[in-house]
Amino acid sequence: MSSVKVAVRVRPFNKRETSRSCDCVISMRGATTTIHHPKRRSESRSFNYDYSYWSHNEGDAHYAGQQMVYEDIGKEMLEHAFEGYNVCIFAYGQTGAGKSYTMMGLPSEKTQQGIIPLTCEELFGKITAETDPELTHSVEVSYMEIYCERVRDLLSPRSKGNLRVREHPVLGPYVEDLSKLAVTSFADIDHLMDEGNKSRTVAATNMNETSSRSHAIFTIVFTQKRHDTATGLSTEKVSKISLVDLAGSERVSATGAEGDRLKEGANINRSLTTLGKVIASLAEMSSGKKKKSEFVPYRDSVLTWLLKENLGGNSRTAMIAAISPADISYEESMSTLRYADRAKQIMCKAVINEDPNAKLIRELKEEVARLKELILAEGLEGKMASFLPGLVAKQQPLGVSPIPDDILERLRESEKLMAELNETWEEKLRKTEKIRMEREAMLQEMGLSLHEDDRGSAVGVMSPRKTPHLVNLNEDPAMSECLVYYLKEGVTRVGKHDAEQRQDIQLSGLNIMEQHCIFDNHDGVVSLTPAQGATYVNGKVVSESTILRTGCRIIMGNNHVFRFTHPQQAREQREQYQTTAQASSLQVLGANSDVVCEDWAYAQMELLREQGFDVQKHMETKVSALEVKMRKEVDEAREQFEQEKREYKSQIEELRKKVEGQPEEDHSDEDRKDTHEALTERQLVLARLALDKWRNHQCTSLRDDLLSSAVKLKEANAISVELKKQVMFQFVLLSNTPYTPLPRGLVEGTDMDEDQELFTMASIQRDDHPFEGESMPARRRTIVAVEVTDAKHCVTHYWSLAKLRQRIFDMRHMYGRTVELENKAFALVEGVPGSDPFYDRPPKYQLVGRCWSPYILFECYLIN
Repeated sequence: MSSVKVAVRVRPFNKRETSRSCDCVISMRGATTTIHHPKRRSESRSFNYDYSYWSHNEGDAHYAGQQMVYEDIGKEMLEHAFEGYNVCIFAYGQTGAGKSYTMMGLPSEKTQQGIIPLTCEELFGKITAETDPELTHSVEVSYMEIYCERVRDLLSPRSKGNLRVREHPVLGPYVEDLSKLAVTSFADIDHLMDEGNKSRTVAATNMNETSSRSHAIFTIVFTQKRHDTATGLSTEKVSKISLVDLAGSERVSATGAEGDRLKEGANINRSLTTLGKVIASLAEMSSGKKKKSEFVPYRDSVLTWLLKENLGGNSRTAMIAAISPADISYEESMSTLRYADRAKQIMCKAVINEDPNAKLIRELKEEVARLKELILAEGLEGKMASFLPGLVAKQQPLGVSPIPDDILERLRESEKLMAELNETWEEKLRKTEKIRMEREAMLQEMGLSLHEDDRGSAVGVMSPRKTPHLVNLNEDPAMSECLVYYLKEGVTRVGKHDAEQRQDIQLSGLNIMEQHCIFDNHDGVVSLTPAQGATYVNGKVVSESTILRTGCRIIMGNNHVFRFTHPQQAREQREQYQTTAQASSLQVLGANSDVVCEDWAYAQMELLREQGFDVQKHMETKVSALEVKMRKEVDEAREQFEQEKREYKSQIEELRKKVEGQPEEDHSDEDRKDTHEALTERQLVLARLALDKWRNHQCTSLRDDLLSSAVKLKEANAISVELKKQVMFQFVLLSNTPYTPLPRGLVEGTDMDEDQELFTMASIQRDDHPFEGESMPARRRTIVAVEVTDAKHCVTHYWSLAKLRQRIFDMRHMYGRTVELENKAFALVEGVPGSDPFYDRPPKYQLVGRCWSPYILFECYLIN
C-alpha cells in the first residue's frame, strides 16, 4: 500500500491581480506551505506535503520550473509505469491557478512544456533506447473531456459528445466506444494531443481568459511484451497512465459567469464537490475513522466514477494542487490546501499488472458461455441470430417470449470487449489510420482544406487548383479567406445540419433555412439555384438558376458572405489581362487605378445599393436638416448673448460711476456696442474655406459610420422580430449643444459612473459660458447613434455604434441557442434588464433639460 503523493505549486501574479496591487499571502520553506491571513498577517496556517513548488518569482533562488516539477513527479510515475503499475497524475485548484499550464504547458515553447508532453517524450525515449530483443512495446492513447457531465471523445471526428460510461466487474469503469489510437513515436502522440486540445471546451471569464470548462483525461495504455525463446512463452505487463487536467472551481461573483458560463460553472463545482466527498470518505477509511464497507459516492459524478481505480484502488496516484498567491484569493487557496491535505491521507493498493489480457479473455469467454447456456435453458436460442450474428443458434420454437434486454446488453458488451482485447497490433494501427483519414475527410466536408507536408503535419489552408469553391469573407480581415467550401462535380446542397436531407455544406444562423440553396457543377459551369432561403449574388436576390462567374459575391442569410472562385476562369482572366497589358501599358495603368477590393464591406455596400438604399442621399438630407437646426439655435443663442452682454455692461458702467461719484451720462446704443476690428478680405476667405472643410469632413465621417453599421442594425431588427423582443433599432444624428447635450455613454472617452457624471455637471464654473471662445465646434460635434425603443419596458435608450457591434454578437449567440439548442436555462432570465442583450438597466437619473443664467447653471434630472 502507498499513499497519494501530494504537491503544491504557487504561480506568479496575473494581470488582474497586478492591476489590483494584491499582496502575496503564500510562503514556502522546504516541503511546508504556509498561508497568511490577508488582514491579520500574524495569523497563519502551515501544511506539510511531499513537495512544495515556489513558482511565484523566476528570479528567486528556490524557483521551481516545469522541468523540476516533472523530475520530481512525472519521472517517478513513468518509472512505476515501466514496472507494470497503473499511475495517475491530476491537477486541482481554482480557475486560473495554473493547472493546465502545469499539465500541458505551452506547446509552442520547448522549455515551457508540461507534465503530459514531457512524460510522453521520455516514454518513447526509453522505448527507443531499449536494446533487449525479446522485449517489445506498444502504446495506445485516448483523450476525452467531461463537459457538463457528458463524455466526449476528443480524438474521434464521429463523436457526438455523449458517450456512455459503464462498469465491468473485472475492468472497472470505462467509456464505451472511446477511441484508442495506436502510436509509434512521440510525433504521433504530440499531433494527437494538439488535435485534442483544439477540440477542448474553453471560454473567457473575469478571472481567466482561457478557462477550461471541462475535465480532460489523457490516457496512455503502455504494453510491454516479453517472449521467452527458450520456453516459447510470452508474458505481458500492461500499465494505464491517466493524466488528468481538472476544470477549476470558481465563484460566480468573481468570474462574472452568466448564461452558458454559469451552467458550466455549476456542473464543474458539482463534480469537484463530489470529488471532495470521495476523497474525504477515502481519507477517513484509510485513517480508520470509517468502516471500509460504508458507501463512497463514486457514481454521483462521471469524473469520480471514471477515477474510481485511481482514488484508493489499483494505482499509484499523485496530486498537484495549484494555488494563487494573491490575498483576494485567500479563501480559494485555503480550500485547495485543505483539499490536498485530505488527499494525502488516502492509501492506494497498487499491484503489477502482469499478463491481464489472457485472464480477461478467459473470464469473458466463460461469461459468454454462461450467458449462452442461460439463453438455451430459457428456450430463446432462436432469437440470438438476429441480435448476435456471430453466434450459432438453433431454430426458435414457436410461442417463446423475447430475450430479456439485460441479457442481450450483457452479451453485446462482453463480445465487444473480447473483440477489442483480441485485436492485433497491426489491426490497431490500421484502425488508427482509418480514424485519421475520417478526420481529414470530415474536415473537408466542413469546409476546411488542409495542405500537408511530407510528414503529414498541417501547415495552412490551400485553395484548390481545379475544383470550383467558395471562400468565406468576414468583417474581421484576419478571419476572411480561412474557410474553403468545395463545389464537387454534380449537386452540392447548402442548408442546416438538422435538415431532413443531408446537406453537403452545413451553415447556421439567422435566416438560414434547412435547404437553403443548391450549387450545380457540370462540365466546369457552376449555377446557383435558390431553394427555401433568400440568396444574393452581387447584391441582387436570386429567384431562378443563375450561372456564376469567378469573383461573384454570394450572401446567404444574414451572416454568411462568400466569394465564388473558379480556378479555370481565373486563369483565363489572368491570361486575358496579360494580353491587354502587352497591348497597352497605359490602359493597364488606368485599369489598376480602378481596382476595388472585393471584401466583406464591399459585398455589404453592394447589397445595400442594389436594394435601393441610397445612403449618401439619406445622409445629405439628415445633415442638411441638422445644419439648419444648429444654425438657427446658434443665431438665437448669439442674439440673446449679445443682448445680455449689453445689459450687463450698462449695469457695470452705472455702478462704476456711482462709486466714483460721477454723474450719469446718457449713452446711445451705438456707444454701448462692442467695437470689433473688421476682418480683412483674405481672412474672410480663409475662414470660409476652413468652415467648408470642417463641414465636409464632418459629413464624410458621419456617412462612413452609417455605412459601416447599416448591416448590423438591420440584423439586430431581424433578430428582435424573430425572438419577439418588442425592441426596435434605428439610426439618429445627435449633436452636443448646450441645450441638447449628448446622452451619457455616447461621448468618447467617458467611462465615469452616473454619480460622478452628475457631480461633474453640477461643478461647472459659473463663468464657463457655452458660447465663448473657439471651442464651440467641438462642443457641438454631431455623431451617429442608435435609438433603442423598448416597447416592453416603455423606455428609450441610446447606444453608441461600438455598443451595437458588441451587442450584435450576444444577439447572434442568443438566437443560436434559442433556435438550435433550445436552452431553457437561458430563457429563465430572458427579458430581464442586464441579462439580455436587447435590454439595458434603467439609469438612476435621466437628463430632462438644461438652462443658463448669468451666474448659475441649472440642470433638471428625472430620478428613477
